[in-house]
Amino acid sequence: MKHSTSENHGNVSADSSEITPDEVELDRVEFNFSPTRRDVLQALGAGLMLAIAVPAARVQGAQGGGGRGRGGGGGRPGPIAARIHLGKDGSITVMTGKVECGQGARAEITQAAAEELRVSYARVNLVMADTLLCPDDGVTAGSRTTPSTIPSIRQGAAAARELLAKLAAKRWNVEAAKLKWGDGSVSDPAGGKTLSYSDLASDDEAQKAFQDAPAEVSITAIKDWKVLGAAALRPNARDLVAGVHRYPSDIVRPGMMYGRVLRAPSYGAKLVSIDLAPAMALTGVIAVQDNGFIAVAAPSSTLAEQALGLLEKSAKWDQSKGASSKTLFEDLRRNARGIPANPFADEVAKSAKSLKQSYHVAYAQHAPMEPRAAVAEWENGKLTVWTGTQNPPGVRGELARAFNLGNDRVRVIVPDFGGGFGGKHSGECAVECARIAQSAGKPVWLRWTREEEFTHAYFRPAGVIEAQASLSPEGMLTSWHFININSGPSALESPYKIAKSRAQVVQSNPPLRQGSYRGLASTANTFARECFMDELAALAGREPLEFRLAHLDNPRLRAVLEAAAKGFNWAERSKKKEPNIGIGLSCGTEKGSYTAACAEVFMDRENDAIRVRHVSQAFECGAILNPAGLLSQVQGAIVMGLGPALREEMRFEDGRVISNAFSEYKVPRFADVPTIDVQLVNRPDLASVGAGETPIIAIAPAIANAVFNATGVRVRQMPIKLPKA
Repeated sequence: MKHSTSENHGNVSADSSEITPDEVELDRVEFNFSPTRRDVLQALGAGLMLAIAVPAARVQGAQGGGGRGRGGGGGRPGPIAARIHLGKDGSITVMTGKVECGQGARAEITQAAAEELRVSYARVNLVMADTLLCPDDGVTAGSRTTPSTIPSIRQGAAAARELLAKLAAKRWNVEAAKLKWGDGSVSDPAGGKTLSYSDLASDDEAQKAFQDAPAEVSITAIKDWKVLGAAALRPNARDLVAGVHRYPSDIVRPGMMYGRVLRAPSYGAKLVSIDLAPAMALTGVIAVQDNGFIAVAAPSSTLAEQALGLLEKSAKWDQSKGASSKTLFEDLRRNARGIPANPFADEVAKSAKSLKQSYHVAYAQHAPMEPRAAVAEWENGKLTVWTGTQNPPGVRGELARAFNLGNDRVRVIVPDFGGGFGGKHSGECAVECARIAQSAGKPVWLRWTREEEFTHAYFRPAGVIEAQASLSPEGMLTSWHFININSGPSALESPYKIAKSRAQVVQSNPPLRQGSYRGLASTANTFARECFMDELAALAGREPLEFRLAHLDNPRLRAVLEAAAKGFNWAERSKKKEPNIGIGLSCGTEKGSYTAACAEVFMDRENDAIRVRHVSQAFECGAILNPAGLLSQVQGAIVMGLGPALREEMRFEDGRVISNAFSEYKVPRFADVPTIDVQLVNRPDLASVGAGETPIIAIAPAIANAVFNATGVRVRQMPIKLPKA
């Protein structure tokens, strides 16, 4: 399946990023709160609500290839597999704790439910990320929606389908296996009888029958898919383009006030004194001071801004000298907690050739289109917050702890929001907003400014990567030692066949706040490894593609590398040499999916710029559930990956962030987008895995290797920086 485009499809949001240790721990928290049937029926109306909890082992066994989910594993109930409401009006509502932040989860989950309920895509209404109504599906991160949530949804929907069939069969005194499915109905062809789902779900017998899930549930085999496997647009696409959809920034509540928070001017700055009186003298303004937290709320955003300005004028700060991006990599290396020696030093010493290099990766910002935003409302001691987060249960927990509330007194609602990229796992904006609303006694709206996003949000970790390898006389790798300082373990291990190989992560003391990002350390580790592989190929006197293939015995990675090279016409283009034009390639694997990219660059000497002109990328993530959504993910990852490869980096001096606006932090523009060819490699014989992150990892090293091909100058830093001519 091949697609070509030269248009900018934007930064399609990732299902997000590598899960940090804190988030892994958060993902394991068992919340006691669960919405009651009454809560759901009050929100959705009369009908039948089915909540199925299946054993964890059975959820894991419900792979995309169909077959029966396996029970066992001790029989301990797992999470809710699906919460489904069949309305008396014929409506079908499915609830999930996952969020939609542009990555396509709404479409894919709707497809999964429709497939197993035997209804059309348009019949399913999906309610997402409301902690009162939806099951706790954990954080939307780690590319886990496809391999974990989709099987769970399918399992629950299939259970509902089989229960409906049993009800109809009992009513007609026929075998359930002989019944046929329509779009929201079941029929007995022999008897000429048909019942809608709403008819079946309306009596007391149905309510009783739906209390327990079947012990064994058949999910649909890939060969029989009718809804899954086909292209599907977002169900609410019309609302988005028509401006009807309300993002978190658009939420309005009666009597709502507008909040602003006083921020420290630099990292580590301590507040010495402040005078709240001038701000509080403004009509309708309230001020909040709670330890180090200081904020205002006003009847209008303009007045809130004015009040904040008065606070900033009166605030006195103690500022110590902070870190600088100019010495970032030296600082990370100096503060590293023990850099291990190469355990293969003897192999290096006796090898025919060896190479040792260092690679640097700068801090990068997520730069979502919609900054952090929240609306908080207190009523009768209960708190409701509308916000943009990838972690609804985690934010609910943060709010509960901050205000000493039970989870049952906190509700978090997450409308589809404008981008996350791994940057919206934490709930600081929600907590700030709720604190201001508590003092104001009214609902409060709070949205971070772009400067706040660039300065106070967390970043993709910076890193220093040390690589050393040795070669045999035949030009084959004999040893490999790879150390990542600070940025993390994702995609750390080499996918190449090497007899002696070790990869390690070393922690440091980072100067800035850092956290999840689309692919997180996968981008850094793949960049360093694939640039290093090109250098090793040159040292061995071998062509870059041939050198990689000689060290690859993973058939899936070989397949995408060969597909990308073929789509790019690498064999022919690599033989040509034109002034200021270069080509490069790279490949990698992470989160169970595989990708490879080839890139052509033009060195614009007049403007001292690198122009990426063509990218051919292949991607494989098992059986494709939604080719349209997958294509958007891959295209979006390529476009997003251009930024940190070419320009994006956080610059800071004495603890103050300098690149705190889009004028200083330049994400890809329309003019930067090259012709993009995408080859989607479908593997219906394999379980489906996520595609939110891995497509981003190959683009930067492919560009870096193309720059070397054009200039003869090796690239060892991201973003790419070449010496001035």
